[in-house]
Amino acid sequence: MKRWRGRFKRGLRWGLVIGIGVPMLAWLLLPWPLSWRWRDPESTSFMKYRIEQAAEQGADLGIEYDWVPLARMSPDISRAVILAEDQRFRAHQGVDWEAVAEEVGYDGEPPFSWAHPADWVAVARAVVRAFRDRGEIKGRSTLTQQLAKNLYFTPERTLRRKAGEFVVARRLERFLDKDRILELYLNTAEFGPGIFGVEAASRHYFGVGSSRLDRRQAATLAAILPHPLTSNPERNPGEMAWRRDRILGLMGGAS
Repeated sequence: MKRWRGRFKRGLRWGLVIGIGVPMLAWLLLPWPLSWRWRDPESTSFMKYRIEQAAEQGADLGIEYDWVPLARMSPDISRAVILAEDQRFRAHQGVDWEAVAEEVGYDGEPPFSWAHPADWVAVARAVVRAFRDRGEIKGRSTLTQQLAKNLYFTPERTLRRKAGEFVVARRLERFLDKDRILELYLNTAEFGPGIFGVEAASRHYFGVGSSRLDRRQAATLAAILPHPLTSNPERNPGEMAWRRDRILGLMGGAS
């Protein structure tokens, strides 16, 4: 009996070390983005991934990337991107939990309450569905989450990457203000094969700098963001144009 108890205690200790220590270590090892307060990225994880991806296919991908401060961009591009990609950008703290609930299939009645057993059941169902479909997690990311992905991760659709996005997005919101997050995002977002940032995209597609974008051009760039490699002015422009017109409608109705 004593031997069994000793083994049980050792097993319990190791279980606690693995169950708590490993996730804590992973949390600590995820990026801490404080330096982006004053430092502009020369490259990103996403750019490097695209270069390596092209090399595996025997191609040499040239990167078009020119940094420009937010103050020098047309206000229309910021407005178009926020309306198209993350309308609650100014309100959330990095993660839009309403969108996450929809993504994982949470079917409880809002607002969620810890005191309601039915809400816990709905959360449990959503967790099971998310784990079952972990290899095919879809989008619905905030601009801050997309920035985290661009700076540090790759486009793989897994729960592990999504969890890392959540943590880094929260850290970005903690260390940076909203305008800096928006500036970083607009400068690192992908707008086509090898095209990163609104300055490079503006010059590539329209032959002008981002400061001279008009409303229609800004809406066009925002419309590229969901599928930059497969739906842009040079490839499948019809699908992109539908999104552009929808964004123009949102911009016309916004104050």
